Amino acid sequence: MTLPTDSVPTAETLPFTSDELRAALGQFATGVTIVTACDAQGRLVGLTANSFNSVSLAPPLVLWSLARQSSSMAGFLNARHYAINVLAADQRPLAERFARRGIDRFDGAPWRPGLTGAPVIEGAVAVFECSHRSQYDEGDHVIFVGQVAHCRRRVGATPLVFHGGRFFTDLPI
Repeated sequence: MTLPTDSVPTAETLPFTSDELRAALGQFATGVTIVTACDAQGRLVGLTANSFNSVSLAPPLVLWSLARQSSSMAGFLNARHYAINVLAADQRPLAERFARRGIDRFDGAPWRPGLTGAPVIEGAVAVFECSHRSQYDEGDHVIFVGQVAHCRRRVGATPLVFHGGRFFTDLPI
């Protein structure tokens, strides 16, 4: 369903601020991923993201999104494949490292080339190696849809969870 353009609110007419929206969105608990790739020149690119979701089982599709102003954007746009590494609870330091700017995020990180050539983080709860399927410019982000070329999971591992602006490594049962 598409709303008529005269009824779509603008940023000035919304009944909430962007800070209020961010706080409300933070109430949705998510897993934590590190998305990795090799750009067209073979340079490693990677970042922490929690905007990951399944799209389809047939064909096998997943999506994630990246802020348009991200310094990693060009690397992901030019990569043929990428890996979405779902982190385990004991990988919080990696999540924090790949969220920092101005450092070599891969320095000291345990990774190896995956079957598609994209960097795969060792010890992840699950890994989805993807080829670019499509991308969509929406708002201040680009949505990447990937076709899963290979996936695997680590049975029994506890996932790293993000909620309310904090990481959770021990989940109550």
